[in-house]
Amino acid sequence: MINVAVSGAAGRMGATVCDAVEGADDMSLVGRADPLLGVELQDVLGDADVVVDFTQPDTALHNARLCLESGVHCVMGTTGAAFAQLEGVGTGNLFVAPNFAIGAVLMMEASKLAARHMPECEIVELHHDRKLDAPSGTAARTAELIREAGGNVHEPIHSVRLPGLVAHQEVIFGGLGQTLTIRHDSIARESFMPGVLLAVRKVGELTESPVIGLENLLF
Repeated sequence: MINVAVSGAAGRMGATVCDAVEGADDMSLVGRADPLLGVELQDVLGDADVVVDFTQPDTALHNARLCLESGVHCVMGTTGAAFAQLEGVGTGNLFVAPNFAIGAVLMMEASKLAARHMPECEIVELHHDRKLDAPSGTAARTAELIREAGGNVHEPIHSVRLPGLVAHQEVIFGGLGQTLTIRHDSIARESFMPGVLLAVRKVGELTESPVIGLENLLF
């Protein structure tokens, strides 16, 4: 049984993670940390094997460091922080995913393939109006992977923030007389939960830390 605490448990993503953990046969929800609940992260670390963090960019780095220094593994869903600087910190493992939806990972993989043949592209990402960072972590990660594959991502990445959206991204490739659009849509937050639970199960087995990207657990 994996003992899991959720940081940011009062938020929409955090609450969805809590429900997913409670529904998993091999996990036990041992803590819900959130200022709105009057519970600090350090209050739940003693019982946790893994912390799942969906908080804010300005607190995520501190939260990850606190987990690692306490010997607790951290699955980080908050983007917009420089997690690479936590290499070698503490005895816990850190796994960071810009996007936990398996379809989004497949979208990024398909974009890498397309970039080898149609290198010129633009990225449009669309999220709900409460998302703080722009461009999104998914868009930034997609751009990184495309560039590694030899593609040219035109700047700026286009960020849309509107009520009614959840998480959406399209990569538009242009070539001689043709275009190719690769798009992924998360229409409900439950789309992220299989990836979150996979990361909770795998984070303790990582041989290096931090590891960034769900593709490292899928392929």
